[in-house]
Amino acid sequence: MVTDELRRLRQLEQENARLKKLLAERDLEVEVMKEINAKKW
Repeated sequence: MVTDELRRLRQLEQENARLKKLLAERDLEVEVMKEINAKKW
């Protein structure tokens, strides 16, 4: 039972890291779009 829990914990940690990376990339894209939009006007 403990090994199953550890395996699941590792999977969740990997998924969490992947989602954090996606969020950081999205935030960067939003910032770039804001800068582009600010320069147009």
